[in-house]
Amino acid sequence: MVKAPWTQKKHFVGNPTNSDFELKTAELPPLKNREVLLEALFLTRDPYMRVAAKRLKEGDTMMGQQVARFVESWTAHSIADGKDLEKLPTEWPDTVPLSLALGTVSMTGLTAYFGLLDICGVKGGETVMVNAAAGAVGSVLGQITKLKGCKVVGAVGSDEKTACLKKLGSDVFNYKTKASPDGYNCYFDNVSGWFSNTVISQMKKFGRIATSGCGGTSPLPPGPIPEIELHMEGFIVTCWPGDAHQKALKDLLKWVSEGQIQYQEYIIEGYENMPAAFMGMLKGDNLGKTIVKV
Repeated sequence: MVKAPWTQKKHFVGNPTNSDFELKTAELPPLKNREVLLEALFLTRDPYMRVAAKRLKEGDTMMGQQVARFVESWTAHSIADGKDLEKLPTEWPDTVPLSLALGTVSMTGLTAYFGLLDICGVKGGETVMVNAAAGAVGSVLGQITKLKGCKVVGAVGSDEKTACLKKLGSDVFNYKTKASPDGYNCYFDNVSGWFSNTVISQMKKFGRIATSGCGGTSPLPPGPIPEIELHMEGFIVTCWPGDAHQKALKDLLKWVSEGQIQYQEYIIEGYENMPAAFMGMLKGDNLGKTIVKV
């Protein structure tokens, strides 16, 4: 049995390049008791991996989630003992693509869900700003915001993304060509960097800010910060385990099944394109969740 993991050949600074990764092949050992043989169907590339990769040693396998199936052939990708496996919900409809278990109905959707509803505590009638609004988290968050009776303003970097989000009901502007509107109760920060300085100066009193991303590499420059009372909190979705986690997944699956949330996926064909998918996602090439289909 042969596996072919993508490894981090060397640590990268800023955005990675192809030379930072290496595809290795190795023989898999025989299965032990209570182990299973898995074959990947879909794999995800996420912004957090740029930061998490710093903790890897050169030559280590790149981290990430995948939707996989049990196999009895010699085309396996990995062996698992079950510790890191999560079974799909039994109520998963046949009409919902399995790839959404890596995006809208998984960590991506959970990030939007908990950041908006728990960290920001959004209330009906409020105005929410989200940057990287056409990305994996942003495109889900905007739709949940509308479901909760709020106005959502999304910042994107191209006219193509602007048109896409307008179809989903967001009030969108291209931050590269137009100034930001005024006044936000909540700000969901997917990117960090210089953009946040402008948004914070336009927050309403007692505004709430949820920070989940670090996609922007530009440092936050010094500038005028209004003397208004704001609450800012960073978070990761593992802060909501157990029942809270399961309820959120059921809500997301229900909204997708009923058509209340339209999913956006940027699917790239071919396992050999994993590095390209990762680099493209960091540059903002994607509309919605970046998925690699094997």
